[in-house]
Amino acid sequence: MEERKIILKTGWNFNNSYANLPELFFERQSLTHVDSPKLIILNDHLTAYLGLNVQALQSSDGVAVLAGNQMPKGALPLSQAYAGHQFGHFTMLGDGRALLLGEQITPKDERVDIQLKGSGRTPYSRGGDGRATLGSMLREYIISEAMYALGIPTTRSLAVVTTGEPVFRETKLPGAVLTRVAASHLRVGTFQYAAEWGTVEELRALADYALKRHFSDGDGAENRYLCLLQEVIKRQAALIAKWQLVGFIHGVMNTDNVSISGETIDYGPCAFMDNYDPATVFSSIDRQGRYAYGNQPYIAGWNLARFAETLLPLLHDNKEKATQLAENAIAEFTQLYHSNWLSGMRTKLGIFNEEPEDEILIENLLNMMQKYDADYTNTFRALTFDKFSDMTLFDTESFTIWHKKWQERLYRQEESKDCSIELMKSSNPEIIPRNHRVEEALYAAEKNGDYSVMKKLLDVLSNPYAHSNEQAGYTALPEKSTCPYRTFCGT
Repeated sequence: MEERKIILKTGWNFNNSYANLPELFFERQSLTHVDSPKLIILNDHLTAYLGLNVQALQSSDGVAVLAGNQMPKGALPLSQAYAGHQFGHFTMLGDGRALLLGEQITPKDERVDIQLKGSGRTPYSRGGDGRATLGSMLREYIISEAMYALGIPTTRSLAVVTTGEPVFRETKLPGAVLTRVAASHLRVGTFQYAAEWGTVEELRALADYALKRHFSDGDGAENRYLCLLQEVIKRQAALIAKWQLVGFIHGVMNTDNVSISGETIDYGPCAFMDNYDPATVFSSIDRQGRYAYGNQPYIAGWNLARFAETLLPLLHDNKEKATQLAENAIAEFTQLYHSNWLSGMRTKLGIFNEEPEDEILIENLLNMMQKYDADYTNTFRALTFDKFSDMTLFDTESFTIWHKKWQERLYRQEESKDCSIELMKSSNPEIIPRNHRVEEALYAAEKNGDYSVMKKLLDVLSNPYAHSNEQAGYTALPEKSTCPYRTFCGT
């Protein structure tokens, strides 16, 4: 009896609006074949959200799409152009190793970009090979999905596929392609590119597109481009506050890595802080500490000022008035960020209402944490469950005094102690992707082909506020080392 081949419909539903922008903003791109793609990990939950079929993506045809060997129906591959200030220096950039397959319309009628990262050379590769290493793509998968579980706006990872081809960096490494999902890949750098090399009308077309895609309510505003600026500022203020509240350090906050949608994007030398210190830097290329943990809010404001500069021709016909509008909008960032951060810190301490002295209470705690080299995440976890051990901080007189003032503060609010505990449990994660645990997973995958360590890590990170027994082993700090932890761009 002749065997019948079952054809599974993947569910791709592309509608490619970005391709309707002026051609200045992109280059049409053909696929770059890889030798022997193999699916390493597929995000089942994200697959379902996108309206895709898990079995179809796991098939040879599905893997071929995820590797960039086969074009899905309706896709319109292109690489996007953008510029950016990299460590303060402006330069032309663009998708040097990424390919936008198209925009998937989900079953909820939401529009998201489907991008292949590490998919090969493009016109913007600037001498690079356009490829990515397995370790860097798995890192982005782990961290981006951990950020999503923490409730932080982020691009997401659909799949990682190995290419069967080596990538040459300092050594020979296995190559891989990440399928990234984003609300869009519009960046501050996209607007900088338009302002530097485009016409005012091309800049206007980009701004109109951003408004329609992300801020449709702004269409009716008296000054729609001022509305665009204000909304981007609001989203970035909220985003950076969320980073600070969990100790996340992006590592390379260049303007090309600032998403207009307000998502965390481009996980290169990122990491999470262990011991609290605002000067913490992990990136091997950030030798001056420009993007240190404590600097992230200030750099965000600087980046947004660069965004405002690009919009000046649209804000007002009079340059002085346009500049004043931009300056007034940017001036709001600091207060917006601070309000978001302070509100978040209150929840981490179980505080429901507002009192003027709250900020002093919070700052005193942070100062003690820095002085006594206390772990950021575990300190708040200990406060949540009233379990004080294994940290020098908790044995000090200054902490005893602070703890008494904190308890008095909680008694002054209407909500009960149990309500405060529940608020803290939902605000203080049990676990974060500890750097040594991430490295452990990447080592097992790269060196031994063992992905079980990573999958277990992803499982416990998927619900960081569960405070379960399974997560307990992942709260421990790494052994003391004389060498500081360093992360790399992976490009």
